[in-house]
Amino acid sequence: MNVLIADDHAILRKGLIEILHETFQSLKYFEASNGNEALQIARKESLDLILLDISMPGRNGLETLKQIRADGLQTPILILSVQPEDQYAIRVLKAGASGYLNKDSAPEELINAVNHILSGRKYISMDIVDKLAQNLSHPLDQPLHTKLSDRELQVLKFIASGKTVSEIGLEISLTVNTISTYRARILEKLKLRNNAEITRYALDNALV
Repeated sequence: MNVLIADDHAILRKGLIEILHETFQSLKYFEASNGNEALQIARKESLDLILLDISMPGRNGLETLKQIRADGLQTPILILSVQPEDQYAIRVLKAGASGYLNKDSAPEELINAVNHILSGRKYISMDIVDKLAQNLSHPLDQPLHTKLSDRELQVLKFIASGKTVSEIGLEISLTVNTISTYRARILEKLKLRNNAEITRYALDNALV
């Protein structure tokens, strides 16, 4: 089985390889530390599965996922993240992912998710299934940040983490003017006035 593991932390990549190798004896793996490397490997190699971290420098996992699908590649992709599932699970599934798994999950759940995906099905944990069911029952209770685009949500988190507009631009390879435009949209959609209120909103809603 050919697997690509894309994560900017080498120790985590090695841990994932060890976990997978215990179950899949014929495992052949490829490693990428950022989105661009992951794209190059995905385009070149015949892969059975891609494990993709959502938070990588430059091109993040969500953007990489979208580009892989735009390239016409149908390789099953499991997104890994430390972010709460209810913030990103639906976004990544809509973008073409086969599943979403929190990095705090037990090794057994990783193997379960991989087997699930390799059988042609989608995977999300029971916790997120329960949360989605609750949200469907109370659609009007959705927080304002669910209206943000993927990029706007990313910029919001950077702002709430204390990064300046210039620092954010360098982090995700966009101009200062573009970041400022995203910031203005965030303020408008969330009905906020400044960065301090963005930070407070992010903390209150467990976005950082």
